[in-house]
Amino acid sequence: MDLGIKGLRVLVTAGAGGIGLEITRSFVNEGARVHVCDVDQRALDAMAKSDPQVTRSVADVSDRAQVAKLFDEALNALGGLDVLVNNAGIAGPTGRVEEIAPEDWDRCLAIDITGQFNCTRLAVAHLRKSKNASIINLSSIAGRLGYPLRTPYSASKWATVGFTKSLAAELGPEGIRVNAIQPGIVEGERIQRVFENKAKARGVSLEAMLTEVLSVVSMRTMVTPQQIADQIVFLCSERGRTISGQAISICGDVQMLP
Repeated sequence: MDLGIKGLRVLVTAGAGGIGLEITRSFVNEGARVHVCDVDQRALDAMAKSDPQVTRSVADVSDRAQVAKLFDEALNALGGLDVLVNNAGIAGPTGRVEEIAPEDWDRCLAIDITGQFNCTRLAVAHLRKSKNASIINLSSIAGRLGYPLRTPYSASKWATVGFTKSLAAELGPEGIRVNAIQPGIVEGERIQRVFENKAKARGVSLEAMLTEVLSVVSMRTMVTPQQIADQIVFLCSERGRTISGQAISICGDVQMLP
């Protein structure tokens, strides 16, 4: 299927590893031009060798000065902007709410939701000039369900849905569509660390934790970063031109988060 996005100008935050790297490569494979930012210099250096066509910046999306510099570099590299993918996020602390350090709460929300605001506010003026403008915000299934022992993360991901719905209504008349993606349990090192921390907090084995988690997924499976990337690329193509204001779960039908 030709999605017709050759030359589309895309900025992906946290685009040098994990889900972000899959998103980046999926756009490139369809002929889009992509600029990424990441806080991991080693990942960016590796990308310079593996994906030399992708331009890169070091940036922490919670730092407004760094975001301003990122946009200067991205716009210089791309010559404009059609798509912003707000992918940057952290897992945040694991623990009972009364045990969570306030600075850990603040850091999680600063990256996971305020970082999306920091990027979006600078992107909109440029997206208005595009004939195929999209914003994709990464939420989570934790933005649809409660997540015990992960309150900062869950709160930020619910906030992402409200941010998305509000932006869709605000920007839709200008031809800018805005959607949120809610991944379920995604294969990779990050979720492995989350489960290890939850298992420790509950005093159970990692194997028992994994069994419990998958027992509440109807399809009894995790999802892959590629599946998430495929959905995002479709939404940003002309074929997704009337899809906006949606929080789309890619999760294998998660019923609850233990």
